[in-house]
Amino acid sequence: MKSYSISYILFPILLVAFLVESEGAAEGEKDGVYIVYMGAATGSSKNGHAQLLSSVLKRRKNALVQSYEHGISGFAARLSAAEAQSIAKNPGVVSVFPDPVYQLHTTRSWDFLKYGTDIVIDSRPHSDSNSSSAEYVSIIGILDTGISPESESFSGQDLGPIPSRWNGTCGDAHDFCNGKIIGARSYNSPDDDDEGLDNAPRDTIGHGTHVASTAAGTMVTDASYYGLATGNAKGGSPLSRIAMYRVCTRYGCQGSSILAAFSDAIKDGVDILSLSLGSPASYMFDYKEDPIAIGAFHAVENGITVVCSGGNDGPSEETITNVAPWILTVAATTIDRKFESNVVLQGKKVVKGEAINFADIGTSPIHPLIYGKSAKKTDATESEARNCNPDSMDGEMIKGKIVLCENDDNSNTIHDKEDEVQSLGGIGLVLVDDRTSGVASNYNEFPLTVISSKDAPAILSYLNSTENPVATILPSTVVSQYKPAPTVAYFSSRGPSSLSRNILKPDIAAPGVDILAAWMANDTEVTLKGKESPKFNIISGTSMSCPHVSGMAAVIKSQYPSWSPSAIKSAIMSTGKDLGQAKQNQGAIATAYDYGAGEISTSEALHPGLVYETTTIDYLNFLCCHGYNTSTIEVISKNVPHGFACPKESSVDMISNINYPSIAVFNLTGKQSKSITRTLTNIAGDGNSTYSLTIEATSGLTITVSPTSLQFTKNSQKLSYQVTFTPTVPTLLKDVFGSIIWTNKKIQSPHSICCKQ
Repeated sequence: MKSYSISYILFPILLVAFLVESEGAAEGEKDGVYIVYMGAATGSSKNGHAQLLSSVLKRRKNALVQSYEHGISGFAARLSAAEAQSIAKNPGVVSVFPDPVYQLHTTRSWDFLKYGTDIVIDSRPHSDSNSSSAEYVSIIGILDTGISPESESFSGQDLGPIPSRWNGTCGDAHDFCNGKIIGARSYNSPDDDDEGLDNAPRDTIGHGTHVASTAAGTMVTDASYYGLATGNAKGGSPLSRIAMYRVCTRYGCQGSSILAAFSDAIKDGVDILSLSLGSPASYMFDYKEDPIAIGAFHAVENGITVVCSGGNDGPSEETITNVAPWILTVAATTIDRKFESNVVLQGKKVVKGEAINFADIGTSPIHPLIYGKSAKKTDATESEARNCNPDSMDGEMIKGKIVLCENDDNSNTIHDKEDEVQSLGGIGLVLVDDRTSGVASNYNEFPLTVISSKDAPAILSYLNSTENPVATILPSTVVSQYKPAPTVAYFSSRGPSSLSRNILKPDIAAPGVDILAAWMANDTEVTLKGKESPKFNIISGTSMSCPHVSGMAAVIKSQYPSWSPSAIKSAIMSTGKDLGQAKQNQGAIATAYDYGAGEISTSEALHPGLVYETTTIDYLNFLCCHGYNTSTIEVISKNVPHGFACPKESSVDMISNINYPSIAVFNLTGKQSKSITRTLTNIAGDGNSTYSLTIEATSGLTITVSPTSLQFTKNSQKLSYQVTFTPTVPTLLKDVFGSIIWTNKKIQSPHSICCKQ
């Protein structure tokens, strides 16, 4: 049976779809679906929306794909390139752009977070102000592949009434709603009708079910994947309710559907929106042509916290996606659990491997072992055979053997190698691969394990010194309390942002490797032969780290219903667990470009003491600095203050001064200084409180802060400080990192200072 990993199965399909959508629209050779974005939904915009849409429908009755009326104004329609260009010239139209296709960000975690912190979780904290109701029930909206309502993780038993403020619906899927799942909508892509796909919120991929249960699943005891990772499975906010917006199919996640889901979610009354999807790192859009950035902006304007995965295009720099400052962007880290599948050689020598498999070829080393290179076909290169690439090895030499393969040419996936070895009659595969270290992929019954390049010489030496080498591959076992943990996952996309270098992204990190959570029923791809389909599955990706943060945001919202999205975001970021000495999976010391403000804390985020409130003016100034003019901004936002105007000589350098919980300065050269202002709001509830300053800095930079003490005398009081960065060397040879820390309750603001042009 083929191994199963959503990230690698879907990525090629989605990337091709992405390219087709983008290139076809750019060429303008045929009609396509375009999104017409008209800013915020206001009284005046609705009139323009209706008139423009009417003119489109007069030309073509079936043109309309989606209409956006709640929080967002606009529509998606089938247009020619010429029609799109014409519509873009209309007053009140912010942008017209081809409908993109996004990809899912997939490739015991809550207990690890809980006990990995210094403070035990207090489910009813009393120290912070505005904790108006411990009975407020948060609603998490999830944009994903749908949900499997029959899962035990979504039991509605003993949850109490549905919040009266809820305006959503289950549509025709009445059997989906049960008190836990209170909303279920589905959005087919423009071409789905032709394929006879059922327009229902049921999950046929598994991803949405996994994400939803990670964020808000109720407690399920004795959960496991066929005995692996056995324990209690629960979401981060088990009392929260779930609204599922199915925007993804097996072909990807259509931008027009995503924007429609945002619009509906604003109307429905969700508190948190969780999106474990995004664009590939190679296809970044301007904010006004990115449905996720657009939808998130209007959601935040309407008091909804938006949490997004940062992407799986790491470990290269500048691969982070979903980078708008109004989005809480999440990176992925490991937990203290490892799935070992070891190789045993003659003489009982053990080489440690990592994988999820249920191999059944015995524990004794009796199976012939061969190096892929040794089975090279005459017309294949040595590199091709060494990497076990298709059509590179002699089947007669492979049949009945365990094959040692490498993975250093990037021309084929691990699954390609697996298929090739199996098709030639090989009975097992030992793969040498450092890149995937720390992430256990699932190979079901096939004996496949991954070893490091440090351990490979032991096997190669054995092969070269033994006339008839033999081995076996053991089925997976669980290693608990594995160290080091956490580390930054190799796949987790890295900063800095290629769109906004003066905003530090990602914002926060959370567990995203080998996460056990609920799965859709009757999935034959992950079902072992002769077994019932599993109720839980183990997968990896920033898709899995995102709902950890969404769940935590929901917990905070339930405790403090009046808190704004930026206050919730600040509470999560400023109390993140310091990962300054954590490593990437390949051994290098990680930086804020890898993990943002650190790993999420499930306890301290509930009582931060102080928060950085990022205001409407901050976001509007951000748009000004990106080149948007005042008239366009007045269309985009419903909250533009009277008399607002973009600052004169707005530039991207000024973005560093928006009141963000972290600080990023781009292009600091020579011995020039850069001064940044930040404002903190006291939400501790006890009025009088004093915070002292600690600066964590690296060589090459002098940091001064004024004042060095913040004394608050009342709740909700705001105090500002100025931080000045001055290089101590003529040229900074690399980006430098540190933190500004205010100590009473520890509030940290990480910074990155970039020296590159």
